[in-house]
Amino acid sequence: MSDPSAASIVSTPRAEAPNEIGAPTNAGLPENARKEKPRGLLGDAWRDLRRKPLFWISATLIVIFLLMAAFPSLFAPGDAVNGALSRSLEKPSGNGWFGFDQQGRDVYARVIYGARASIVVAVLSVLGTLLVGGAMGIIAGYRGGWVDGLLSRIADVFFGLPFVLGAIVILTTFNGSGSSNSKAQIMGLVTVSLIVLSWPVVMRLMRSSVLATKEADYIVAARALGAGNGRIILKHLLPNCLAPLLVYGTIMVGSFIGAEATLSFLGVGLRSPVVSWGIMISDGQQFIRVAPGLVFFPAAFLVTAVLSFVMLGEAVREALDPKLR
Repeated sequence: MSDPSAASIVSTPRAEAPNEIGAPTNAGLPENARKEKPRGLLGDAWRDLRRKPLFWISATLIVIFLLMAAFPSLFAPGDAVNGALSRSLEKPSGNGWFGFDQQGRDVYARVIYGARASIVVAVLSVLGTLLVGGAMGIIAGYRGGWVDGLLSRIADVFFGLPFVLGAIVILTTFNGSGSSNSKAQIMGLVTVSLIVLSWPVVMRLMRSSVLATKEADYIVAARALGAGNGRIILKHLLPNCLAPLLVYGTIMVGSFIGAEATLSFLGVGLRSPVVSWGIMISDGQQFIRVAPGLVFFPAAFLVTAVLSFVMLGEAVREALDPKLR
């Protein structure tokens, strides 16, 4: 009788061990796995995001809001600024899907055009906050010593300021009731106030990421090979510290949309002739019993926009964090 173990050895070809000298690293793997290229952090995150319905829902809503902000006339051909008093407080109808406000202006057109000011202010504020806070966080974390101590204490001073109170003081000083600022100036003042009061959080986030990364082996190797500080920061530190900022920046867009609406509702943020959701809610609160749509429709769009960015940020956070996969 033949030995079955010997027969199996003869009849079955031996696969080349991947750890032998000269053997390819992908030996023994399926054909599709051999052709697949290795992915980095962003590649793994995108592969994980594509499987999440929450990502596609929030991304679709954000794209719609961005199109509304960029091309409002495609969604509402009506006039958002001028109105006829003969249509004051009219109910929703075919002429006006959301009705008309106290001055006879189309509420639907104003809601659509209000997305531009709210989203532009939020996006510019987030970009400015990430640039200022990120730059100071990199400097503080990389240099350390007295530079870190000085920048951290400055950040603590701004971090201790109450957000709403600080914004009210800044905007009341430069955008008071007696000022005659243009639309761009009003939006610029609101953007600057949001940046001034929000950069310490980004600075702390970036500083902690730099402190955790600057002693990595590839940073030490680059420094040993003679790389300068600028190359180390731009080529090695910055790409590996951007993931937390991307997550926080996405969530911060929704937060700033809500902050702008809050300041406009209080009368210290955006003002007419600028059209925004916060201004519409502030103007419509006096007529909420007669025409609740004046408050409901802009508030619904505001809540949906904020939730969209928050949900997108949550999905990105789960995709970039390996422990949450």
